[in-house]
Amino acid sequence: MFEEFKKFALKGNVVDLAIGVIIGAAFSKIVDSLVSDIIMPFFGALGGLDFSNYFLGLNTGVTSGTLDEAKKQGAVLAYGSFVTAALNFLIIAFVLFLVVKGLNKLQRKEQAKQEAAPAKPEEVVLLGEIRDLLKTKG
Repeated sequence: MFEEFKKFALKGNVVDLAIGVIIGAAFSKIVDSLVSDIIMPFFGALGGLDFSNYFLGLNTGVTSGTLDEAKKQGAVLAYGSFVTAALNFLIIAFVLFLVVKGLNKLQRKEQAKQEAAPAKPEEVVLLGEIRDLLKTKG
């Protein structure tokens, strides 16, 4: 059973997936920072919006104006955090779209190069095979 697991775990696809997950987690932190530290403050400066403190207290004990303090007072519906997470998702989805689009473009170029390479005439291929046979007999 251990050998079977070892074969499974060392397959190229499993290792590639693990690397992808690790890179994805690091990329997620970069996007979180981009949204919370660059994009949201920009919107806040334009219109006085700060999505991080948009919440709805779910009981009468929640009286604070900031999300962190309100969470200490009771249950809150932090829809501003949801807006930030949705924006993170949209940015990640757009970046991945651009990456996939770029990869597809590169693949099409490579495929066009391979298709553009002229095929050898049939006589040349046959002569090459005859030459190889004569070399092995001689």
